[in-house]
Amino acid sequence: MGNKKIAIIGVGNMGGAIAVGLIKSGSVSASDITVADKKESTLKKMSDLGVNTFHDNLDATKDADVIIVAVKPYHIEGVISEIKPVLSTEKILISIVAGVSISVIEEMAGIDIPIFRVMPNTAIALQESLTCISGSSKTEAHNDYVVELFNKLGKTVEIGEELMAAATALSSCGIAYALRYIRAAMQGGIEIGFGAEMAQFITAQTVKGATELVLQSGNHPEREIDKVTTPMGVTITGLNEMEHKGFSSSLIQGILASYNKMGNSK
Repeated sequence: MGNKKIAIIGVGNMGGAIAVGLIKSGSVSASDITVADKKESTLKKMSDLGVNTFHDNLDATKDADVIIVAVKPYHIEGVISEIKPVLSTEKILISIVAGVSISVIEEMAGIDIPIFRVMPNTAIALQESLTCISGSSKTEAHNDYVVELFNKLGKTVEIGEELMAAATALSSCGIAYALRYIRAAMQGGIEIGFGAEMAQFITAQTVKGATELVLQSGNHPEREIDKVTTPMGVTITGLNEMEHKGFSSSLIQGILASYNKMGNSK
């Protein structure tokens, strides 16, 4: 991958997770990562990992080959304005800002630079993210590098930019939906007799196993469900009760609500 220097602007949950994931992966040394954030406590955590830290966005990006912007949508225009003096066709700009298109960022930058939109999830800190990547004709020369960078942090899929909002709802928001299932299953486990810690472990490992069944076999989930449902059995009884209460419908509606929220907030 070479020794590209990476600057991350905004070291909140996602930006911080990317920094940690890159270091853990061994693909980028901590000394080649620079971060900028306003919070002293956040910068202290990064500094303890060996990362270079700055309060000023411009100072953090001067020597960077790759700039990752991980801020709230309402901050991106100000950030781009601050770092505009150091932007050039030699730098790669990666936006993890929801709902802000490549064309809008290009207009903010006022310069013809390679811009990617990327949407990971917070499992990136464990190198287990599903990261969606969108580029343009201007980013082709850097495409392999960006895909390889995020493949070190989990799995990647390349998608058209028009699907980025959908990717956010399904993957970035989706990790919270999966965690909410784990929490609910834990509560059920406690009610039928397990302690909280044991219920959490059993549920989490069960979900991990279910995930691997789908990923490794490529089977549709219903095919795997069929293997554990028997006539008049306990599993099908539980599944039918969940569906009666709206399990699948509520999940689908939640994904659609998140997707529509992004559309309405542009």
